Amino acid sequence: MSRITRPLALGVAAALGFALAGCSGGAGAGSGGQAGSEPVTITYTNFISNGGNEENLAAIVEAFEAENEDITVEVTTLPYADYFTALQTDLAGGTVSDVFDIEYANFAAYQESGVLAPLDVDTSAYQQSLAEAYSADGTQYALPSSFSNVVLYYNADLFDAAGVEHPTADWTWDDERAAAEKLTDAAAGVWGDYQPISYHEFYKAVAQAGGDFLSADGTSVAFNSPEGIAAAEWLIGKSGTTMPTAEQGAGTPDFDTNLFKEGKLAMWHTGIWMFGALADVDFAWDIAVEPGDAQKASAMFSNAVGVSAGSENVEAATKFAQFLTSSQTMVDIRLDAGWELPPIADETQLSAYLEKGAPANRQAVFDSLEAVALAPSVGDAQAEMQDIVSEELTEAAAGRKSAAEALASAEERVNALLG
Repeated sequence: MSRITRPLALGVAAALGFALAGCSGGAGAGSGGQAGSEPVTITYTNFISNGGNEENLAAIVEAFEAENEDITVEVTTLPYADYFTALQTDLAGGTVSDVFDIEYANFAAYQESGVLAPLDVDTSAYQQSLAEAYSADGTQYALPSSFSNVVLYYNADLFDAAGVEHPTADWTWDDERAAAEKLTDAAAGVWGDYQPISYHEFYKAVAQAGGDFLSADGTSVAFNSPEGIAAAEWLIGKSGTTMPTAEQGAGTPDFDTNLFKEGKLAMWHTGIWMFGALADVDFAWDIAVEPGDAQKASAMFSNAVGVSAGSENVEAATKFAQFLTSSQTMVDIRLDAGWELPPIADETQLSAYLEKGAPANRQAVFDSLEAVALAPSVGDAQAEMQDIVSEELTEAAAGRKSAAEALASAEERVNALLG
């Protein structure tokens, strides 16, 4: 099926005319959080604040506790790369937190497995389509916490020093490749480009090349195609030429972030959640819409929080989940920090996002949502499917397989999961 989706098809409305697509115990709904009730402590495990927004999350938690003196929130923050493995372990062991982060791509699997408590909440504060994305059969099972997308960051000082024109929304893969080659000085430790060689970048690149990741009925893969091979070659062709290899550090936690912050990376494909982490860099930087090949296709992500069906304090946990995802405190902190976008229905508040300072071209955040590549979803097989694609691309990047061989192997392995 085509993964290019117009924002109106997602039902996420426009703001100012800009297109917007993106410890547990036994079961029981405890009464924690009600006026006059006994104090309770709830736990929250997340990945959304990792990498620069830990203090912002702490501020939201502090504000919630000030309004709810009988509820204490204990927070655990994990890197994204480790989070879902840890979550699966906690779910299997019955030790999952009262509140925990999920992604849209994994929601169906969690909901169907019964680990999410049904939530009796008013969802009118949220963008309707985002709230509906986390419901099933008319019941809300999670609350959207944010939506965001991936853009092309660039170090303007490196571009200017090399006499290379800054990226624009009209750039193609060829334009990016040509600029990256001019900007790469491996001997000096300066690289022209960084785009993770992984499932998350591949499905988007397939869409940019004009191809499909899954078949129309979603029962088999479609990425082993000329467009898919072009996408794989686009990604793996950067390794060791315009971006570091795995042996040089690529793929290790925070390597790309540190490389960009140190002024040694000219272009970087990553999400808008990194704005806050770059607040103190000592060089000029900005963003642009990611280049496409046959067409534009930007990744849009939606995160959410669920309440454990096994929590002893469902009521208190639900109250915190609502505050975390819809309170004015959350909106103000997210917009001030440039920490993804709040999932709120009040579009007038989103307009202030454009005036929040660096990067100057925040318009690119909204322009990127004019053509969206949604993450493919295959239910319970999601995590394993993602791992397989990333593993095969890694083999190709290391030179142990060609792009075509890697995709043929990935096709066979993933179809066996889906069959």
